[in-house]
Amino acid sequence: MRRILLLLLVLSFGFGIPEIAGADQIFGASQDSLSASVAFEISGENLVVTLTNTSSADVSVPRNVLTAVFFTTPDASMLSPISAIIAPGSTILYSLLPPPASGNVGGEWAFKYGSAPYSANAGIGSAGLDFFGAANFNGVNLTGNNNGAVQGLDWGITSAGDDLSTGNPNIKSTPLIKNSVVFTLGIPEGFSLDDITNVTFQYGTDLSEPHLAVPEPATMFLLGSGLIGIGVFVRRRFKK
Repeated sequence: MRRILLLLLVLSFGFGIPEIAGADQIFGASQDSLSASVAFEISGENLVVTLTNTSSADVSVPRNVLTAVFFTTPDASMLSPISAIIAPGSTILYSLLPPPASGNVGGEWAFKYGSAPYSANAGIGSAGLDFFGAANFNGVNLTGNNNGAVQGLDWGITSAGDDLSTGNPNIKSTPLIKNSVVFTLGIPEGFSLDDITNVTFQYGTDLSEPHLAVPEPATMFLLGSGLIGIGVFVRRRFKK
């Protein structure tokens, strides 16, 4: 019986399950010490995307820094990057530079559509990942390197639980954002949040490093059916 209950808990919490909250489309995923979420919201003629490293674990190595989110939408070619701002309550770590005006980190993040990793057709990232080119969220190149291209770990998102007293030299020598960044993109008329699918979170500076894929609705249906089946089995065991 205890094994069955444990399996229920693992199935319930061990997978990133997309959620819908009001007008927002929210996707989340977690595995081991990694956890992330992205919220898509339509505001007027814009799409507001909030990318968050939700892990409570300490980040001590680059491969645990959240650097991109990939997704699929039929309107990918019609999206246009407008701004990238540090979310309220988030902070900049390990930077010797003055804080950017109004929290603008648009010169360190890029939006791109096309043939993206993980069969997606769009992405937002702070590392090149063999996909992104120049930063294009209308901000200053804060670190003044890479000729405007997004490369390396710079300005990636570290966890909400990051401990500043730890971290290897590659972490402590790199400007990072603790917690969350809010991106704004222009959208075409009729854009639907329901069309956003195939969400994947990428960590580190290479596609060989960890990534978390959000299960598709069909996968979640099968998972839900499995949970229902297990629930029925448990009830029958209790009746015996």
